[in-house]
Amino acid sequence: MKRILVAGLLAGCAGVFLQTESAPAQTAAPGVRVAQAAPDYVPRRRIIRRVPVYPREHYDPDVWPRYNPGPNAVRECNAYYVQEARPSGTVITPRMNCYWRPG
Repeated sequence: MKRILVAGLLAGCAGVFLQTESAPAQTAAPGVRVAQAAPDYVPRRRIIRRVPVYPREHYDPDVWPRYNPGPNAVRECNAYYVQEARPSGTVITPRMNCYWRPG
């Protein structure tokens, strides 16, 4: 590993020290115009759109209350694998289904 590192550093140093004179930049002829952006161009600011959020009116009757399961509640989770068809081929992905039950 050290030999590769030393060889790379030597090659880099040799490239820096052995550079020849570079060619001078060419200038445009007096009659040639260069395309440039207009000086008054100002990028437009992106408008942030707000999405209204409304409370859901349909609740699952088996799960109540949704936000506060109460004291001593236990979360039950069932984990399993599912085959999914994707463009790259069939893959196995994990899934999980959880719910609250009284403890």
